[in-house]
Amino acid sequence: MFSYHVQFALASERRKAFLAESDAARLVRQARSRRTGAYAAGRSTLRLLAGCLPSVSNRLRVGSVNPAVGRRTVLPDGSAVLIRPVHGGDAPLLADGFARLSARSRRMRFLAPKNELFPADLRYFTEIDHHDHEALGALDATDGRGVGVGRYVRSAEDPRAAEIAVTVVDEWQGRGLGRELVAQLAERARAEGIDRFTALVAADNVAVAGLARSFGGVIVGRESAAVLYEIGLVAGADPRDAGRQEEQARQTAAA
Repeated sequence: MFSYHVQFALASERRKAFLAESDAARLVRQARSRRTGAYAAGRSTLRLLAGCLPSVSNRLRVGSVNPAVGRRTVLPDGSAVLIRPVHGGDAPLLADGFARLSARSRRMRFLAPKNELFPADLRYFTEIDHHDHEALGALDATDGRGVGVGRYVRSAEDPRAAEIAVTVVDEWQGRGLGRELVAQLAERARAEGIDRFTALVAADNVAVAGLARSFGGVIVGRESAAVLYEIGLVAGADPRDAGRQEEQARQTAAA
């Protein structure tokens, strides 16, 4: 599983009450907007603990990304997925995918135990601006279920850098889906003026560390039980190529 961190603080009781009130107000606004034919875009924030990134506002830029447009991709094992931008209606797909993650996969993804996704989590993960915060979802081409998500969040301190997080459900791990999600995220990131990714990887996640290195990632820091990688995004280069070359070299050495 190719999974990096995005872990936020547990909400206080006051925060929970505020969110409940906000949800009620949002429902009223949506009901009004349906009567007038308008759409009121929501805003949500997230405090990212690892990396200390401030919250990112959700400013949907008209015409920047069309969530309905997807790319059909055949993975090395012959399985097919549709990879497309995540949108606000994808909360049920995300919740279903999370429910299919093992406890270990959840820990690798969040760098801590994570038993459920709360409404605030789902809003943050799906209501995005496709500029400072991008997310691509992979759907099984045979049944339409979500099988993986990759996202980046731009650094407020350095607008040319972004933190990446990719999660693949257990039964789809090892098929090359994580690599494909990273490659397509890199394309989106370069188009938005980002030239490098950072990724915080659990220290015991050997497979993910190897995958990060296959994209040219180098270690730039260490935290408690985690290693921080930086991956440069070279203009015009296909990050899949480095991974293919490493795989070929590994197979040649094993022959």
